[in-house]
Amino acid sequence: MIQITPKIALDERDLEERFVRSPGPGGQNVNKVATAVQLRFALRGFSTLPEDVRRRLVRLAGRRVGNDEVLTIEAHRFRTRERNRADALERLVELIRRASRAPAPRKPTRPTRASQERRLASKRQRATTKRQRGTAFDD
Repeated sequence: MIQITPKIALDERDLEERFVRSPGPGGQNVNKVATAVQLRFALRGFSTLPEDVRRRLVRLAGRRVGNDEVLTIEAHRFRTRERNRADALERLVELIRRASRAPAPRKPTRPTRASQERRLASKRQRATTKRQRGTAFDD
C-alpha cells in the first residue's frame, strides 16, 4: 500500500505499468531497451478516493485522463526503467495529494476608494487625449 494522505492509500494492484521505448535519453540502448513507463490508474474503480477529490483530480490531470476515466502518466526523463517507474509513481502521488487539498473559498472583495479614483482619473485622461485628436480648425 502506498500512503498518500491519512485517509487515502493506493494499492499497487490498482496500477498498471507498461514499458515502451523512450524518446528521451538512453545512449546506445535507446533503440533496444524499453525504459519509458506508462503508468495507468483507473479512477472509476478506485473506491477509497472521495468523489470531490476525484473531480479535482480529473480537472488537475487535464488531458492525461481519457474518456474511460483512466489517468495515464508517461515518464521517460531517466535512462533506467527503475528511475522512470519511481518518477511516474511520484508524479501520481503528488497529483493525488494536490487534488486532496480543498481550495480555499473565495472571499468577495470590493475595490478601494483610491483604486476607483485612479481608474476614473485615467478614464478622464484617456477621454481628453481622444478629444484632442479631432480635426484642427483654421481661423
